[in-house]
Amino acid sequence: MKVLLVCLLTLILLLAGPAFVIASGTATLGVDWSRADRSPVGLAPEPATMPEAVVQVYAARALSWRGAFGVHPWFAVKPAGARTYTVYEVIGWRVYRGQPAVAVSNRDPDGRWFGSPPVVLAELRGAEAEAAIPKIAEAARTYPYAGEYRVWPGPNSNTFAAWVGRAVPELRLDLPSTALGKDYLGAGLVAKAPSGTGWQISLFGVAGLLLAVEEGVEVNLLGLTVGVDPLDLAVKLPGVGRFGLRGAEAVSPES
Repeated sequence: MKVLLVCLLTLILLLAGPAFVIASGTATLGVDWSRADRSPVGLAPEPATMPEAVVQVYAARALSWRGAFGVHPWFAVKPAGARTYTVYEVIGWRVYRGQPAVAVSNRDPDGRWFGSPPVVLAELRGAEAEAAIPKIAEAARTYPYAGEYRVWPGPNSNTFAAWVGRAVPELRLDLPSTALGKDYLGAGLVAKAPSGTGWQISLFGVAGLLLAVEEGVEVNLLGLTVGVDPLDLAVKLPGVGRFGLRGAEAVSPES
């Protein structure tokens, strides 16, 4: 009986964050995806005024109820002298229609994700960005779950972001606790942390532990992340993200 009570209380605590996100209106419930705002928010340098190479990693709240639990990430790259950005991301409906999960497009790099404004998770410019761009393209090409997609526990868009992060450690990509699916390792049990600064163990993305310089300490329970980042003196919570001395994790550049 005590074990059952502990499990119930743990589940309630894990779901408290997503419930708060819904109550606060952060998650875009009831949005008509066909009419949702996809306009840019002004975070990407204009190619006309930025001739050097640029790499940016973005994340925005996922569409509908999924936004209460997680974000959708993507990679936007612009080689030196290029006039447009190339965006790499995983989109679930592509798999459902028999297409590869990885989408490569020239959409607005900092466009809202069906109404949700993005934030920048990582950025490289100049020579570092130029060197990283082919690595990102190769990681996207070799993504092992191109024919699969599951909202929970993965593989999904955050699984893809973690895969690319491991392939491009110079990004030091610290995916937020809201990146549901980032800990999915398939049949594997051990992998480098997405930032490349530590290691993680994970059981099919449902339970695991991550220890890294960039991410800190993270515990994965039922795919939801609870963690502590000693360098930033921050805690990571399911649904709501990061809280610490540097402020709460941003969910909108307009907030």
